[in-house]
Amino acid sequence: MKTEAKLFLFLVIFFLIVAPVYAFMTWRIDGHLEPIGTTVLILTLLFSSMIWGLLVLTGRSTGPRPEDRAEAEIVEGAGALGFFPPTSIVPFWSTLVIVVIFMGPIFGWWLTLLGIGLGIWAVCGWAYEYYVGDYKH
Repeated sequence: MKTEAKLFLFLVIFFLIVAPVYAFMTWRIDGHLEPIGTTVLILTLLFSSMIWGLLVLTGRSTGPRPEDRAEAEIVEGAGALGFFPPTSIVPFWSTLVIVVIFMGPIFGWWLTLLGIGLGIWAVCGWAYEYYVGDYKH
């Protein structure tokens, strides 16, 4: 996970530089701090730091992967990479639920409540996906 950690470290350094420069420039030009852009840049810095820290800690605990070593052979990366579901309609329903929830503040809060109710149904679909239907165990 060394390469991924380096990518996110670059993002952390970038946003560590850009966020204060942006805040200073908007304060200097407008006479006040622009709150939305500054907040977004600071949150992006914090989220990038969080992912970078997770990758560093996970990389230390799991050790180097074949992708991290220059002398690794292709054969070392062979084998099962994980379990991936064959087909599922649940991600589609989850996406629709998110759309309904975010349309609530626009058209009425009742729509958000309806989306939350449908969201409970979609989460149950994720949880019980392999207990019903064609792919049940």
